[in-house]
Amino acid sequence: MPTLVNFRANIWALKEIGCTHVVVSTACGSLQEHIKPGDFVILDQFIDRTTKRQQTFYDASEGHPPGILHLPMDTPFCSDTRQIILNTCNELGYAVHSKGTVITVEGPRFSSKAESHMFRQWGGDVINMTTVPEVVLAREAGLFYAAIAMATDYDCWREGEEPVTVERVMQTMKDNAERATLLLKAVVAKIAEEDWSSRAEALKKSVEGNIMLPS
Repeated sequence: MPTLVNFRANIWALKEIGCTHVVVSTACGSLQEHIKPGDFVILDQFIDRTTKRQQTFYDASEGHPPGILHLPMDTPFCSDTRQIILNTCNELGYAVHSKGTVITVEGPRFSSKAESHMFRQWGGDVINMTTVPEVVLAREAGLFYAAIAMATDYDCWREGEEPVTVERVMQTMKDNAERATLLLKAVVAKIAEEDWSSRAEALKKSVEGNIMLPS
C-alpha cells in the first residue's frame, strides 16, 4: 500500500551506497485535457495531500540526524536533471510536457469525481500516490531527484471517459515500459558525463543552513 512504503529506508539506502541522483518513473492520472494517456510529464512542483507519512529524517528519533530541518521546497525537483530528461525525451521523439504539478494523495483509493475536479481547480496537472514524501526525503539526503510522470488515464473528471481502473493503469504502464527504459538508460549516461560536485555542495549547504539544533 502506498502509505506503508518505507520511503525513508529506501532513500537512506541509496544515499549510503553513494548514489547522487534519484530518477523515477511514476504512473499518474491526467488532470488536464492536453496531457493524454501515454504522454510523459517532467514534474516540477507538487501539492501534498498525504496525512499519514513520515516526511523527514530529522524527527528526534534515536540514530537520526539531530535537530529540526525546515527544508526549503520552492524547487523540489532538480532543475538540471529535469532538463536532461526533457532534452532526451525530445531526442527520442516522445510526447512530453516540460513541467507539471503533481497532486499526491494518500490512497490506496482513487479520487471521487468532486475531488478530481477540485484538484484541477487547484492547478494540478497529474495525480499519483507516491511522489511525496520521496521527493522531500531525497532533498534532505542531498540527492538530486527528478520524476517522469507517465499519464495512464484521465482520473475521473473527464465526461464520457471510463473511470480509472487498475487494469487500465497497468496496461498503459506496460505499453510505456520499453520507452521508459530507453529514456532512463540514456538519461543515466548523460548524468554520468557531468560534474555535479559543486551542485551537490550547494544542495548540502541549503539543507545544513536550515537545521535548528537544540540550544
